[in-house]
Amino acid sequence: MISVVIPAKDERGNIGPLIKEICHALQGLTEFEILVVDDGSEDDTFTEVMDTAAFMQCHAKAIRHERSTGQSTAILTGVLHANGQYIVTLDADGQNDPADIPAMLAKLEQIHAEHFCIAGFRKHRKDTPWKRFQSRLANKVRDALLQDGVPDTGCGLKLFPRATFLRLPYFDHMHRYIPALVRRMGGEVYIAEVNHRDRQVGVSKYTAWNRVWVGIVDIIGMLWLGRRAKIAIISRCETHRQN
Repeated sequence: MISVVIPAKDERGNIGPLIKEICHALQGLTEFEILVVDDGSEDDTFTEVMDTAAFMQCHAKAIRHERSTGQSTAILTGVLHANGQYIVTLDADGQNDPADIPAMLAKLEQIHAEHFCIAGFRKHRKDTPWKRFQSRLANKVRDALLQDGVPDTGCGLKLFPRATFLRLPYFDHMHRYIPALVRRMGGEVYIAEVNHRDRQVGVSKYTAWNRVWVGIVDIIGMLWLGRRAKIAIISRCETHRQN
């Protein structure tokens, strides 16, 4: 089973169409559920989720945080409530395209690692030139320091085993560093080129200012974690069972 986890805050008008697209992309392909974590919205995001799910007749759950706790915590809430072996995350603003999910699922047949992450790469971003410049610069700095090999860590569209995510260290904004954290535990990271679309309703919750300062603190923390990672390679394991 696939669990599609969507953190959402004030995304009325975006979340309904997104759920419809997910249902169209996955129905008949695999068993799936949709979990939307309403992170303290002040609009009707929660109601729109359940109304759309009823209309589409798909398995969906809406979980509401009493107050906003941030995207990473919302994803954690969704994963903890998920039933699927694999988790797909995507942003609630509709800029990630659910039509890319089947191709990511197809990659599972080629992956034999226990722990891994398939990270989306928005090669042709639908953002302003200034925002694209910020993102390219941030990705280059992050990759130079963390060496995670991911060209677009900010892409919300990712796929990974639920068990893998639950073994990662949790901290605020950790959702941007899932590939690096997976590599830290000895897992594998794969890149999938995905579509990127314009936001139809509302405005982004992020600004250049909050991205820069939060990013500096996060990268320092990631470097600290990386220096303390120890990966055990088991050369032998035997079990004796009493008759």
